[in-house]
Amino acid sequence: MAKFATVEQYVASLPEAQREIADRLLPLIEKVLPGAGAIWHGHPVWSLGDKPGRSPVCLVKAYSAHVTFGLWRGGEVTDPSGRLEPGSRTMAAVKLRTLDDVDEELFTAWLRQARDLETAG
Repeated sequence: MAKFATVEQYVASLPEAQREIADRLLPLIEKVLPGAGAIWHGHPVWSLGDKPGRSPVCLVKAYSAHVTFGLWRGGEVTDPSGRLEPGSRTMAAVKLRTLDDVDEELFTAWLRQARDLETAG
């Protein structure tokens, strides 16, 4: 597995379809969690703690057919769309296969909720 030092290097390494999705998603994340992104366990993670992975809020991870946008406390996030799929513990995620799958308003609302949940403890 390739190792990346930055989120930008990770995104640049992706195939075009996944890179386009990540390029649309990352500005949304940066708006809510500015400067909090880092590579942790081989993919981008945005955390509130002083080191990557401390108080994590969200992640972006590319697979061959989609990009996963996950929230550590996504199971606690209000999701009127029903798009968040439960994962382990309190995590939840959505699989993004096309640019049209990125809903800026919805994802920004999720991110704000996830950040606020993590801030509250």
